[in-house]
Amino acid sequence: MLENKEVKFEEVTECPECGATRIAHDYERGELVCKRCGLVIEDRYIDQGPEWRAYNQEQREKVARTGGPIKDSSDLPTVISWENTDSYGRSIPTRNRPSVYRLRKWQRMVGRKKNSGRSMASALSRCDRMSSNMELPRQVREATAMMYRRAVEQNLVRGRSVEAVTAAALYAACRQCGAPRTFEEVSDSSGVDRKDIGKTYRFLSRELELKLMPLQPQDYLSRFCRKLELNEDVERKALEMLQLIEEQGLTSGRGPTGIAAAIIYLTSLLEGDNRTQSDVAAVAGVTEVTIRNRYKEMVDHLDLDIPGQM
Repeated sequence: MLENKEVKFEEVTECPECGATRIAHDYERGELVCKRCGLVIEDRYIDQGPEWRAYNQEQREKVARTGGPIKDSSDLPTVISWENTDSYGRSIPTRNRPSVYRLRKWQRMVGRKKNSGRSMASALSRCDRMSSNMELPRQVREATAMMYRRAVEQNLVRGRSVEAVTAAALYAACRQCGAPRTFEEVSDSSGVDRKDIGKTYRFLSRELELKLMPLQPQDYLSRFCRKLELNEDVERKALEMLQLIEEQGLTSGRGPTGIAAAIIYLTSLLEGDNRTQSDVAAVAGVTEVTIRNRYKEMVDHLDLDIPGQM
């Protein structure tokens, strides 16, 4: 009879009786059993996995009882209500109210010191609204919160509007997370002038030493095509056209959004799924003049023949 010893199931890799490595996990009985000799190695085996089943992400989110990852925007100070009631709405006894008053005092002194908490809360609320309007993922919002906090800690917000700093941080976070948006899109969502966003962004980028990769036309092509409701053939042709243009050196020194817009306009004409210059310009956030200039360069350099077009 094998001496009964406490064995941690995480460490069991072979049977202590016969040396076999085929170990079975019987979750219903809570046993760890050797498949070769039948020895019960552990009779108090605990299943560490979830006790619920989920066959897709939607079901998993509904039945899971664990919270999401810790968010960078979750460390805002807790606000203690001035009402003398507890979380259940019951009146706080008179004898306990002095301690509640002291908590409120400390919360006001520490949590809202120099209005940093209020500024942060206002910035995050504005960021959530802009991100929702622009259909940005959660990671962009978290990156924006982190960037804004760094700006506050380095005293970069003083003398600047919260709106402009938040919009600039959101623009930088979009680039940082691989979901770039144009200044025009951020401006439309935030209500801040694009020149102010650009100026504040350059200031933050310099002071926070942001290491961001230069934007490329391919960062915008797919999204612009979807917004213009172009078919997949046009998008695929646009990517091929971009590769050809890059080989010819036509993208050097030119704005990526202007290049992307001109390629989409040109490709839509070649594929017979025409879009007007004004439609493309509105989606890309560039002027029609920019599209025409880039379009002419591409047609002339590649010697393309497009009937009925300039």
